[in-house]
Amino acid sequence: MAKYLVTGAAGFIGRSIASELLRRGESVRGIDNFITGKRANLVGLEAMDFIEGDLSEPAACARACAGIEIVFHEAALASVPRSVADPVATNLHCVTATLNLLVAARAAGVRRVVYAGSSSAYGDTPTLPKREDLLPNPISPYAVAKLAGEQYMRAFARVYRLETVVLRYFNVFGPYQDPTSHYSGVMALFCRKMLAGEQPTIYGDGEQSRDFTYIDNVVHANLLAAQAPAEKVSGQVMNTATGNKISLNQIFNLLRELTGYKEEPSYAFPRAGDIRDSLADIQLAGELIGYKPIVDFPEGLRRTVDWYRTCQTNI
Repeated sequence: MAKYLVTGAAGFIGRSIASELLRRGESVRGIDNFITGKRANLVGLEAMDFIEGDLSEPAACARACAGIEIVFHEAALASVPRSVADPVATNLHCVTATLNLLVAARAAGVRRVVYAGSSSAYGDTPTLPKREDLLPNPISPYAVAKLAGEQYMRAFARVYRLETVVLRYFNVFGPYQDPTSHYSGVMALFCRKMLAGEQPTIYGDGEQSRDFTYIDNVVHANLLAAQAPAEKVSGQVMNTATGNKISLNQIFNLLRELTGYKEEPSYAFPRAGDIRDSLADIQLAGELIGYKPIVDFPEGLRRTVDWYRTCQTNI
């Protein structure tokens, strides 16, 4: 019987968590509906018990949670622009799916759910760095949906004594992030285009900044959150990032060196729902689960470019 369930297992972060669990010899089940996840991402995960299913359907959640001890809930429609274009679908696959999963987890006797929260919950407040005790101020349907998931996690911890931990991710990047969609993360898009000699687009003036976090740091935080004592972490929300920020213009210049791209970027009007600056305070995660970044930004960027360069013909 699988000990761990990873939702969104064919997606970028879910695939990365499942891979590390399997590498450690753990018993893993995964579920994905392939709306954004890719079947190709399951290559190398053959030891995982995989279910093709949609968390918006309670029966799929019940099947996925049966016999599970710990859930890593990574499944979502993780895109601000996509949520602006289709808020109903975002609500269905973020909020409804999360509630269904929690109900099924409680019924199945799951011990702990670790939830992929989002720094978008902070909104465009000028306070930097972002601390967990700041009042949330979401400005996009995606941010609202992810915050609603957080609140359900905390409510289930308080009311039903289901152990839940929320990790607020800050701009995760790395291998297996889809670079082909209009809704893809900026790092994946930049890497694909610049390696192909195509001009990337920066929305806004490029001086907006983010706390870009390499995927290995996020996997590390999830595994720490799964094992931390319940009395310390159940019902808690904590940032998962590096504690450093960098502008998109700076990233473009670094990628130009790594990829050999010779041209300038194009600039377009800012996108609705995008925030100006983001930077995490990661002190609480350090105190509660012993988290600190294990891969710094320059090394993560180098690894990412190397991976996209190797896989470019298959993307």
